[in-house]
Amino acid sequence: MIKLAHVAEDGREQPLSEHLRQTAELAEENAVELFKPIAHAIGLAHDIGKYAQAFQARLHGGKKRFEHSACGAIEYKELLGGSKVFADQMFTPMIEFCIACHHTGLQDGGSVKAADAPSQEGTMNFRITERRKREEYIGDCDYSSYKDEIVLKKPDFTSLLNSIGAKLTPENRADIIETCAFFTRYLFSCLTDADFIDTERFCSPDKKRGFNSDFETPRRRLADKLSGFTAETELQKARSRIQAQAYENANDHGSHISILNMPTGSGKTLCSLKLALDKVNSDKSKKCIIYVIPYTGIIEQTAREFEPIFKGCCHILQHHSNFSFEDVSEDSSTTEKLKQACENWDAPVIVTTAVQFFESLFHYRSSALRKLHNMADSVIVFDEIHTLPVECLQPCFRAVGHITKYLNSEAIFLSATMPDYSELFKVYAPDCKITHLITDRSDFGCFKKADFVNLGKVDFETIAAKALEYRSCLIITNTKKSAREMYSLADGNKYHLSTNMTPFDRSIVIDKIKRDLSKGKNITVVSTSLIEAGIDLDFETVFREINGLDSILQAGGRCNREGRRESGTVFVFETEKSNPRSDMRINAAKRLLESCGDISAPKCIERYYNDVFFYRSKEIKRNTIAADCQSPAEIPFRSFAEKFKLIKEETVGVIVPQNDDCRLLLSRLESGERGVIRSLQKYTVSLKCRGENSEFERALKQGVITQNASGVFVVMRGEYYDKETGLDIDRAADIIC
Repeated sequence: MIKLAHVAEDGREQPLSEHLRQTAELAEENAVELFKPIAHAIGLAHDIGKYAQAFQARLHGGKKRFEHSACGAIEYKELLGGSKVFADQMFTPMIEFCIACHHTGLQDGGSVKAADAPSQEGTMNFRITERRKREEYIGDCDYSSYKDEIVLKKPDFTSLLNSIGAKLTPENRADIIETCAFFTRYLFSCLTDADFIDTERFCSPDKKRGFNSDFETPRRRLADKLSGFTAETELQKARSRIQAQAYENANDHGSHISILNMPTGSGKTLCSLKLALDKVNSDKSKKCIIYVIPYTGIIEQTAREFEPIFKGCCHILQHHSNFSFEDVSEDSSTTEKLKQACENWDAPVIVTTAVQFFESLFHYRSSALRKLHNMADSVIVFDEIHTLPVECLQPCFRAVGHITKYLNSEAIFLSATMPDYSELFKVYAPDCKITHLITDRSDFGCFKKADFVNLGKVDFETIAAKALEYRSCLIITNTKKSAREMYSLADGNKYHLSTNMTPFDRSIVIDKIKRDLSKGKNITVVSTSLIEAGIDLDFETVFREINGLDSILQAGGRCNREGRRESGTVFVFETEKSNPRSDMRINAAKRLLESCGDISAPKCIERYYNDVFFYRSKEIKRNTIAADCQSPAEIPFRSFAEKFKLIKEETVGVIVPQNDDCRLLLSRLESGERGVIRSLQKYTVSLKCRGENSEFERALKQGVITQNASGVFVVMRGEYYDKETGLDIDRAADIIC
């Protein structure tokens, strides 16, 4: 009797041997050369448990459960587990993890002793392979007939072992485990995506995936655009010289990570795109450009800037929470392909968030890890790299190091306030070649368009009064509550921006601000830090509440941005309500404000980050998946994934039904159209949800929000939302009931 892998809804049957061989071939195609033999091996073995009659019976309606995913891991445990060869001992757990967990997601490893303890919900299938009595799982179900059709062979680990040879010393235990963890995630990605695609091809043969790409035409378009810029003023000439320096130094091929440190206004975005396009055109092994950006506001602006360059040549996949496929001006077939590409990033140009990129890398679920193998053979640009949380630097740098060393990718780190990461690179990306694209910073002074003045401790009333002295003024506070209070004190033509407003309303306000600035109107804008990066606005004067130096300098980028005036002024102030003195970033910035004549000088920025990294060095060192395990068999994939967060603040999105479009989308959602959730993001505000007295809990108790039938939270009391200042759940005291 032919053993089956799948039975389609129309009755078609896929032979199991066919599924195994095709998955093995796809997994091998997914992998770079170094991993191809192992990827093929795990693809061939991943479903051999389906040869058991218990599973075959389930395909035809049987009820008996059978743990088929464990069987391939068990076979490889028996094939390699007793080996005394070091490479076998080191890499066999990698194969077991991938096969045993290909349905559950990568779970926590453990020793034989730990595995003999009673199972708990969520523990991983890998522990099945450590059980002395595997009959507890497979019972009397015999899957050995796989041997009639499939031959499992020991993979050759020689090349893989040689690739990490320098690390193989006892003192490098953490490096070895981190590297094995990355290898496991990567192979898991190759396997799970191959398994999914082969199953999809059988069950839904009409589905189409993949895009044709032409990187040469965008390269020419961008070159024409850049050549059209004039270089007449000293600033324009300086911009041209800095960019030329970057292009020349980028010719040093073989670099894993390139550092692009360019001042605000020097054309970083288009410069980095040219570097990426030059690389994918000169190195035909490169297949993809991935642009990683910290904020969704910058993503939307960057994608709009890229669209005319790539139009008709390369499809841009935007993968972030604010993007809706309903807004895509493509035919339905292309739109469907883009939706599917979100699953595994099978697209030539990807614009995404740092959260999406890194949390996918360190996830344990296959739905997130499927993207990892398509990060290979890529040029990856990390915009505003300085915004990476300090506590996440070790895992993030290790990941970038592994992707660039082992997966034939290159990374470009981009920032106007670039930290000196050299010591961290030595520790966490020691095998990577680092190239600084800007070595001569003598032109940086041309981009200094504002002076920084320390006002010391003042109150909001003083700031509001002083703001009236200037035609256009931006005031940035540290909290949303402070922004709302400051806005209430401001006079004249004024605007407010914070994440308490929906993206829909923020976009309207930003358009109004741009219009008023272009007409030279008197204007005061009060905002939280969301305005500091990626929003192209130019004010005569900026007031910035004391914060980290990077935040202060980013705020300065909104002052005299276009250099229309000889100089602007950025006033740094502190109030009684500013962050506590225990904030290390604020204290470091205060010291520099008192001791540095120019806090925007490169040496001052270097001092700031040295202080930050030194102060938090133990925290950086602690954050490793190798912290609590001694061998590759004990790697805690799931536990680490659940703790790894680029954004620590836990929030819940609540929808503000502020217009007919939003109400229609909610109606469609309640009718079962789950695809409209992305479209609803532009009408969503995030509320903090940690703790009993959190914003979210108070909003629930006060009846401000409720959960509707489709499971989303909706603002039910419109009086708590104001188009100017957003959602304020503490407005109850101001409302007469």
